[in-house]
Amino acid sequence: MYGQIATLAFVGIEARPIEVQVRITPGQATFAIVGLPDKAVAESRERIRNALHAVGLGLPFKHLTVNLAPADLPKEGSHFDLPIALALMSAMGAVAPDAIASFAAIGELGLDGSIRAVPGALPAAIGANALGKGLICPAAVGPEAAWAGEDVEILAAPHLLSLVNHFKGLQSLSRPKPNLDRPVEVKPDLRDIKGQETAKRALEIAAAGGHNLLMIGPPGSGKSMLASRLPSILPPLSPEEMLDVSMVHSLAGELSGGKLLIDRPFRSPHHSASMAALVGGGSRPRPGEVSLAHLGVLFLDELPEFSPQVLDGLRQPIETGETVIARANHRITYPSRFQLVAAMNPCRCGGGNPGQACRRGARCAEEYQARVSGPLLDRIDLQIEVPAVSAADMVLPAPAEGSAEVRQRVVAARIRQRARFESLGARNLRTNADCNGQLLEQIAMPDGEGLALLRQAADALGLSARGFHRTLKVARTLADLDGLDSVGRLHVAEALSYRGETLRQRKAA
Repeated sequence: MYGQIATLAFVGIEARPIEVQVRITPGQATFAIVGLPDKAVAESRERIRNALHAVGLGLPFKHLTVNLAPADLPKEGSHFDLPIALALMSAMGAVAPDAIASFAAIGELGLDGSIRAVPGALPAAIGANALGKGLICPAAVGPEAAWAGEDVEILAAPHLLSLVNHFKGLQSLSRPKPNLDRPVEVKPDLRDIKGQETAKRALEIAAAGGHNLLMIGPPGSGKSMLASRLPSILPPLSPEEMLDVSMVHSLAGELSGGKLLIDRPFRSPHHSASMAALVGGGSRPRPGEVSLAHLGVLFLDELPEFSPQVLDGLRQPIETGETVIARANHRITYPSRFQLVAAMNPCRCGGGNPGQACRRGARCAEEYQARVSGPLLDRIDLQIEVPAVSAADMVLPAPAEGSAEVRQRVVAARIRQRARFESLGARNLRTNADCNGQLLEQIAMPDGEGLALLRQAADALGLSARGFHRTLKVARTLADLDGLDSVGRLHVAEALSYRGETLRQRKAA
């Protein structure tokens, strides 16, 4: 007796097709699962045995072999329970083979036969559609899988018995609908921040061009407040971007109620986060904070308090927009095109407030800031000092301009960038921060006066090649905010001013 059904294994955000093959032969009563299963897959034997017993089916007293093909790809997770159970039921004659032939299945089984939620329903539905099949999944994640499209047939069953009855025509499982319920959320507004006009300007530039930002200032100067308000001035996600972001969060099990993410993610991990937590990986690889911040913001508060090895792990994702996790037998890639915003105190003592000087002097600041490597700082386009807020600033009236007004300018600048990239055939680029190489020099090379200033600054301040190009990117964004096609001397001068902290450190060294 033989039965089979398709399922999927997740390698990064890619859903790889897996064929579950079951053969029941005479011989000693054993239940073997082969095909590089992990512990969760191997333990599925007992869950499947009890779930089938709950619906009135007992496993035959024969030799049962389950093969997960291809056999050289590691199989991880509990979502293989349901496809193995359905293939067994097909081999036993409880379910017609033709009924499940056009489906792929994912789901974890409870001992009572219930089908429990598993992460990855959205990429699984997209992967099943690529195979020309529908998807059988738990009812709890049906609304999430339904976002894959109206042309994808989705069977979302709460219980194994309801699924059997559906195939026998005794009941009908209706297609789940995407969850469109969106609660109204009040977001932090830039109008809440008094003073700090230079920092607000840098925040607007960062949002307009997708640039990385570092804020250095004493405790209480408003660095975290500024960072938390960056999402309020970023443009909304496009439908394509919603799908990209939601697929990563689906794999991490962070999509609640089958709702797609409509806002750009804002991730703020604690400085005690490990390499696996921040970058991704682990014994069972899963997306890290840098991938969960894809197309959004990754905020690292108290930057020097992070482990130096963890911080240096950010260098590759910042440059390439993806995280690569290498294992002996496979390689996993997660999208990680995030915008880095970091904050730090001038020194370990937090000196800088009026009446609060550093207790150890200049050496304290040098040792503290040296915990962040030069190559990482070189990848941060905007580096500003955020001074302490005075009592006079606090009694000022609320600013007339808030997030809504700034967001209009940011959206207009991004529209200019997208139109420019599309006209040049670079449709995969979204912001100036993504642009590199010859294309960057084509769109961002300043006029004569600006170029002379840039050359002079590069020689005098020791700009690296990366620093030179990142200054060009910021200058191009400043011109876009002004609605200009060409980059001028003023844009170059302002862009250079935002690299001052790194340059001062390098000069002092």
